[in-house]
Amino acid sequence: MKMTVRVALVFSFFAAAAASAAPAWVSDQFEITLRTGPSTSNSIQLMLDSGLRLEVLERDADTGYSRVRTPGGTEGWVLSRYLMNEPSAREQLQKLSSQLTSANSRGSSLDSQMKAVTAEYDSANRKIKELERAKAAVEKELAEIKRTAANVLAIDKQNKTLMDQLAAAQIRADTLDQENRQLSSQTTRYWFVAGALVLLVGIILGIWLPRVRWQRRSRYDRF
Repeated sequence: MKMTVRVALVFSFFAAAAASAAPAWVSDQFEITLRTGPSTSNSIQLMLDSGLRLEVLERDADTGYSRVRTPGGTEGWVLSRYLMNEPSAREQLQKLSSQLTSANSRGSSLDSQMKAVTAEYDSANRKIKELERAKAAVEKELAEIKRTAANVLAIDKQNKTLMDQLAAAQIRADTLDQENRQLSSQTTRYWFVAGALVLLVGIILGIWLPRVRWQRRSRYDRF
């Protein structure tokens, strides 16, 4: 019975110890003193935060201090071992994080610009297609107009040819009419001349036949 109680107490102790052993990390926040001189006996002017950029004016290797100037223009002494030649990893990480955030922001902006450019490109393509369709329609209409104009020109040329033929036929008709009139006039003259000749022959015969008869009677009377 006592042994069981002891074992239970041991397990309870280890369980409590395990429960109280939570993980922890040393804070990266750090401050150093800016003193009026290169020793701990000099008074403190400021407390400088970790990562603050300082301008080194002088280094004292014997005391291990360096004379520096803060961004605000305050000069003083700090332990040289607390100074680094480059920003701390935390500062660099913050800077990189800021750059990454800025890059992501620029990336988002570029994505927005790319989307806008893509939208404009698609809109331009649609407009180009519409213009191409309009151009095709205009070209088709122009071809129809050219075909109609060619037909009109051909018809006009044919009309001119027919008009020329009609004018030539009219001239021929006028010429034939004039010739017909001339022929009619000549025929009338011919008939007039023929009638006159017939009349003249009749007159001559009328004069000559009685004489011939008289002469024949005269001859018969002689015998």
